Amino acid sequence: MNTFGQYFRLTTFGESHGAAIGGVIDGCPAGLTPDTDFVQRELNRRRPGQSDITTSRQEADQVEWLSGIYDGKTTGSPIAFMVRNTNQHSTDYDNLKNVFRPSHADYVYALKYGHRDHRGGGRSSARETISRVVAGAIAKQILREQHDVSITAYTSQVGDIVLDKPYTALDFKLIEETPVRCPDRSVAEKMHRLIREVQAEGDTVGGVITCVCQGVPAGWGNPVFGKLHAMLAAAMMGINAAKGFDYGMGFEGIARRGSEMNDIFENRDGQIRTRTNYSGGIQGGISNGEDIYFRVAFKPVATLLREQPTVDSDGNATVLKARGRHDPCVLPRAVPVVEAMAAMTLLDCMLAAQVKI
Repeated sequence: MNTFGQYFRLTTFGESHGAAIGGVIDGCPAGLTPDTDFVQRELNRRRPGQSDITTSRQEADQVEWLSGIYDGKTTGSPIAFMVRNTNQHSTDYDNLKNVFRPSHADYVYALKYGHRDHRGGGRSSARETISRVVAGAIAKQILREQHDVSITAYTSQVGDIVLDKPYTALDFKLIEETPVRCPDRSVAEKMHRLIREVQAEGDTVGGVITCVCQGVPAGWGNPVFGKLHAMLAAAMMGINAAKGFDYGMGFEGIARRGSEMNDIFENRDGQIRTRTNYSGGIQGGISNGEDIYFRVAFKPVATLLREQPTVDSDGNATVLKARGRHDPCVLPRAVPVVEAMAAMTLLDCMLAAQVKI
């Protein structure tokens, strides 16, 4: 499956060390004026080489628009785009051609397809998320213009360092002021220091990204199999290295009682709202007009710059030491990817709500 979405659909193509990464967006309404500068800024948040705690691979990640936009407006036809790969060091992966890296997709790709691109993981590389950020940026713009929806993600945990403040107590303007994209400077410094320590050891570390979607109208999503939180979970779990998802109080609410968790309704200036928001803005699989907030857990990056035992394609035991340029922690660059997947999911729900059955 290389296509995401039902009404707003993204099909992606490309590999880490191929000629380009790209995508085709289908279902984008006609007559919109896409802010291509905003799209590029979103890509810049995801691109490699942006700080001392990301891979040193240097890519401009400049998006090229191929179709679907004419005279600055969308035409309603498929929007095709690509981002060329210009700084591949494919020889860094020569020692991996016949070796299965621990916790990578190498073995299962070889098992399923009988043939794989070993350079940078090929199609399984997180470089594929470029296409998601491009489409997500367009989705963000549509949501903002039509419903004033804002989507903000930030790093809330790295290893055992946790930002334990509720999102309502944070200044989102500080997110982009730290390399780890944590909106609390003191916590961000500790996260940064930990990542650097892990990096120096040739190791990696995981963490959690929190995402907040504000301004989502009540009524988006569907009961039973089209639940909004299930759609968000599927979107997030399709991101490389994602290992867990919860929304609202999530797992934290397990130790509480129902009397502590129920969101009481009240009439607020003529509108029915909830006094609290333990539900995370979703009840019965449908948005209720409150903020939607959720968390995504990411595992430590599987590529370690240290020796690890493994086997080759013939099953012979061997020792692997990866070479090349790799992220010691995926969190900082995954923040815009989480936002993009949330935006595409919510836009799909918006378009579905407009369909008359």
